[in-house]
Amino acid sequence: MTQVKHESKWYPLEPEESVLDGLLRQGVAVPNSCRAGACQSCLMRATSGDVPDAARVGLKDTLRAQGYFLACVCKPVAGTRLEVSGADALRVPACIDSVTPLSSSVLRVRLSTRTPLDYRAGQYVSLLREDGLARSYSLASLPREGLLELHVRRIPGGLMSGWLSEHARAGDSVSVQGPAGSCFYVPGRFEQPLLLAGTGTGLAPLYGIIRDALESGHTGPIWLFQGARAPEGLYLTEELRELARRHSGFHYRPSVLTGGSRDVAEGALDVLIRAECPKPAGFRAFLCGDSDLVLSLRKKLFLSGLSLKDLHADVFLPSTPRAEASGAR
Repeated sequence: MTQVKHESKWYPLEPEESVLDGLLRQGVAVPNSCRAGACQSCLMRATSGDVPDAARVGLKDTLRAQGYFLACVCKPVAGTRLEVSGADALRVPACIDSVTPLSSSVLRVRLSTRTPLDYRAGQYVSLLREDGLARSYSLASLPREGLLELHVRRIPGGLMSGWLSEHARAGDSVSVQGPAGSCFYVPGRFEQPLLLAGTGTGLAPLYGIIRDALESGHTGPIWLFQGARAPEGLYLTEELRELARRHSGFHYRPSVLTGGSRDVAEGALDVLIRAECPKPAGFRAFLCGDSDLVLSLRKKLFLSGLSLKDLHADVFLPSTPRAEASGAR
């Protein structure tokens, strides 16, 4: 029988059951969100026993060296015994600075941390409530700004988004874990054209990446394509238009599937991208948001000549039903 020891108690795992599923099934609270090995909110640390290599894919070498693994994809070899602990040492105490609406469906959540968080704009963190509820959100802020800025989509019945929208107050204690993710701007090749595209709160990391690139002295053209089903799904439009007015090399193109206007194009995002950037070979691209859209755009840009090494994608995965609907990032 495969067993996992957590806080001095042994828990049996069913055949092919992950550490996360086994512990949750037996009433052990473990922070989690996407349950697909992407958000890293379910990180745990092995103190003895063997962890499959698949449970460490995507982790930094420093985390791997300390024994950390992703509980949601960790399926120990049958008959083994694994002792684990939580990831409390990786969490940074924080408190809510403000929660303000950016649109009818998106909240701007700003957090202050007791110690500065070392991150790059565009990466993501796990936000943890005091009761252990965790969700992952991209960082729209720049490190120099001091506060961490998250864009949270309101989800009907969402545990985290509902709490932030209705109950959270300035000064409430939370914690953050991370950062994680490789979708961020790296200085260099300053003349290279940049193409950024996303829908919904996929704008959050892109907003940080754009400002990071501009402040780093990027001289090549920067194209941002923001998509939504309808005009009310767009946000930060005035801020982005003002950014475009101040930087001649930055081009902002919002679009909707229905309800377009003189300032907002109507049609599919990929059609608009093809019209404005018909030959993307040589560009560097950042794609964030809904998984179907991101994967589709990634394929189309690659087939149009954009090199895979210059394609950076951050796929937003929803929280699983078992973890309650609240949407990861």
